[in-house]
Amino acid sequence: MKKNITIKDVAKQAGVSISTVSRVINDSKPVTDEVKQKVLDVIKETGYIPNPLARSLVTKKSQLIGVIVPELSDSFVNEILNGIEEVAKMYDYDILLANTYSSKEQELKSINLLRAKQVEGIVMISWLVDEDQINYIENCGIPATYISKTARDYDIYSVSTSNEEATYDMTKYLIDQGHEKIAFVMTSKDDTCLERERFSGYSNALKEHNIEIDTNLVKRGGTTYETGYTCMKELLDEGVVPHAAFVTGDEAAIGAINAICDAGYRVPEDISVAGFNDVKLAKIYRPKLTTVFQPLYDMGAVAMRMVIKMINNEPLESKKIELPYQIVERESVKLRK
Repeated sequence: MKKNITIKDVAKQAGVSISTVSRVINDSKPVTDEVKQKVLDVIKETGYIPNPLARSLVTKKSQLIGVIVPELSDSFVNEILNGIEEVAKMYDYDILLANTYSSKEQELKSINLLRAKQVEGIVMISWLVDEDQINYIENCGIPATYISKTARDYDIYSVSTSNEEATYDMTKYLIDQGHEKIAFVMTSKDDTCLERERFSGYSNALKEHNIEIDTNLVKRGGTTYETGYTCMKELLDEGVVPHAAFVTGDEAAIGAINAICDAGYRVPEDISVAGFNDVKLAKIYRPKLTTVFQPLYDMGAVAMRMVIKMINNEPLESKKIELPYQIVERESVKLRK
């Protein structure tokens, strides 16, 4: 069995002290170029990997950032994670991932776990962040940024898009396509800042076009395929057949499409459907989903950059960053004549 190379072995082979090897690895105190090169050559030759815990004790930095997610299998979360990981690598950080399965209790346990692992910062992705999580992280003294439906309800560092404007624009787009009876399916049952903004965008677009708001067309569900299916099935079972359905989550929108088809209607010939986020599934499902593009990769990248700036005490221009959106026209919306 191959022997594990230790810092003591490197020091012995390089003919220097252990403390000198430590200085070279951590760049903590100056050593001569000749000695530094000798140590680096031995490290390369032996394949020695420094102990990250021991290194953190010297540098006082773990180079770890914790990332808390509500559901690892969710495509919305996956695309945000890509941006988080890319920026972490750029700045030589590793991420520790904690999946909470949308459990508040598990979120608090995850914060404790990451704290025990000595993370330098946290990116919290949560469907519904609240004061318990925020206060707990703040009391731990860990810099944190948030991506959450409820982030704008609090004075915290967060990344999002202009949800009210995006919802208004998509509703207006559907109206411009000749649709007046527009179902609106929100992906949360809670009265959050996000849902209030989105309903405001929806209702303002209707009012500006002299379309009366019909509460029978409004449903509150969740982000999953199943909740989208259920909400649309309920509408159709109630005898409410809209011209179009605007579902504020792509997976839920695809669930709605299947509920429409199972009820004997066609998309978009009978009922048009629009989504929100523009996850990968929206581009490959048939019919391809018309949706609001939300820059999920960029949201993750910006959130990670924010927390790294906080760790390094660099200035931040704003606590709340809103990124641009775009209406993406595909196959699931048709002009109604």
